Amino acid sequence: MTSLWLVALGGALGAVARAVLSTTIAARWPGPLPMGTIVVNVSGCLVLGLLTGYVASRPHLAPALRTFGAVGVLGAFTTFSTFENETLALLQAGQLPAALTNVALSLAAGLAAVWAGQAVGRAM
Repeated sequence: MTSLWLVALGGALGAVARAVLSTTIAARWPGPLPMGTIVVNVSGCLVLGLLTGYVASRPHLAPALRTFGAVGVLGAFTTFSTFENETLALLQAGQLPAALTNVALSLAAGLAAVWAGQAVGRAM
């Protein structure tokens, strides 16, 4: 039962952080690309990489850290379903270049962010 509370608390924090960051970025960088979602997804990848790298190199840390951080906070923070929905909307609007850029940028930057986060997390 404690694990569920950790997920719930982390999820509440992650959802609020996502809403604030995504709307702030979208307001500052308007345009055809959903930059708020891209920034949230890439930063979520970076933080997830940091967390998993850090925890992987420290087996003595409590599993609760992973439950709270990875499942709760980051599970609510990252917005892959929103990314998919926005990509579909771009395709349906006939904006193929923007849709492809959204997919390529999100995947490439997200993979790079997870890699960098794990490297830094292990070195911490």
